[in-house]
Amino acid sequence: MGAWEGKRVLVTGAGGFIGSHLTERLVRLGARTRAFVHYRGNGSWGWLDRSEVKRELEVVAGDIRDRDLVTRAMREVEIVFHLAALVGIPYSYHAPASYVQTNVEGTLNVLQVGVESQIERLIHTSTSEVYGTARYIPIDEAHPLQAQSPYAASKISADKLVESFGHSYELPVVTLRPFNTFGPRQSARAVVPTIIMQCLTSEVVRLGNVSPTRDLNYVGDIVEGFVRAAVAADAVGQTINLGSGREISIEELAKTVASLTGKPAVIECDEERTRPAHSEVERLVADNTAARRVLGWVPSVPLEEGLRMTMEWVGEHLDGYHPGIYAV
Repeated sequence: MGAWEGKRVLVTGAGGFIGSHLTERLVRLGARTRAFVHYRGNGSWGWLDRSEVKRELEVVAGDIRDRDLVTRAMREVEIVFHLAALVGIPYSYHAPASYVQTNVEGTLNVLQVGVESQIERLIHTSTSEVYGTARYIPIDEAHPLQAQSPYAASKISADKLVESFGHSYELPVVTLRPFNTFGPRQSARAVVPTIIMQCLTSEVVRLGNVSPTRDLNYVGDIVEGFVRAAVAADAVGQTINLGSGREISIEELAKTVASLTGKPAVIECDEERTRPAHSEVERLVADNTAARRVLGWVPSVPLEEGLRMTMEWVGEHLDGYHPGIYAV
């Protein structure tokens, strides 16, 4: 805790799924934590509304696309965790310009202000989706990048901007590439809460393509990777996968969740949930060698344990989900 006591940090996207968990962790480590949350007319701070640490936060509400507000949020900050982004692949088919404006232009704002402010370190959030369907297994950081959705294209662009600012301006950047993260607070746009929600409320689970495989990681483990990346001596300039190295198909995942609920489940294909054929990422599994070497990071929460904890949370918050509606 000593290394974080009084450290001035900013989390962008702090009201979101991973961002809220990271924000809470930083407060508990003793950091002076500022949260940049997306402005909402009702004054909501996203998931931080319900957080036990919200009274210990300084909150800036705005939009990552607004350079003036980004400047205000980053004032006198030493470490920036940049998680603000539009996520979710299906919606990127409908609104690609929004993804470019938020994920690319928003990241550019953070980078430019970071240079002006001479921050100590910027931890940028990438995604395993930038790899596309695996050309070899496991996927290391040298794997080719392939944009199979507008979302993936926007994240590749943001990653490359971050890389360029590291080289061009000597901005101390670290890019973390989490593989599929799950846990409490995740929206129904993601596959794990979608399956859990349906298993808890129905005997039929409606999914898109169930053959793709994913490398699933509990949110607490991913947060640990972020915390370590902020202080690891050799992390600057690196791109680092955060993944378990374990592969599971969506079909097997659904069967696992069903077995944990103790209820039978029939899996049905819902064409509305199926990605365009060439956009589907068929296989993702991480090589986490760099994370182990540079960060001393290994995931500690087994998949089944993480699913149980997530299932318990979803079960207590079913009023926040809509089982009969496909969330794009």
